[in-house]
Amino acid sequence: MNVTMLLADSAQVADGKLYVLGGGWSVTGPEPTPSAVAMKVSVDSHEFNQPHHWELFIEDADGQPVHFATPEGPQTIEVRGDFSATAPDDVPVGTPVDVPIAVNFGPIPLNAGSRYTWRMVIDGETLPGALVSFTTRPPSSTPDA
Repeated sequence: MNVTMLLADSAQVADGKLYVLGGGWSVTGPEPTPSAVAMKVSVDSHEFNQPHHWELFIEDADGQPVHFATPEGPQTIEVRGDFSATAPDDVPVGTPVDVPIAVNFGPIPLNAGSRYTWRMVIDGETLPGALVSFTTRPPSSTPDA
């Protein structure tokens, strides 16, 4: 398996394809804005017809999970799901299958002037391409009036 990840303003999956709006950025903020992580998992033929579990979470520049204050106490953002791929009809044996995944988020309160990484783990492993990093702009300084 191999993974391709892209940051976007919005993303969705329809008819086995990823639809991405405002994709390909690596700098945001400093104010929280909605965003999405678009992922394409290329599943090799020897991995067909097997259940696979994926997890997506955000880390800080030190590789530590990012915690957010909630009424229930500090929480991390973690999204999980499962997929399975099957051999497509009428294609050569061994053709990999792409599994599109899109996760949309509302505004996330991240620290300004910081670096973050979304990490995707499949079946407990971070695969090639399963990281996408971005930076939040520092707070803008406005001159005193």
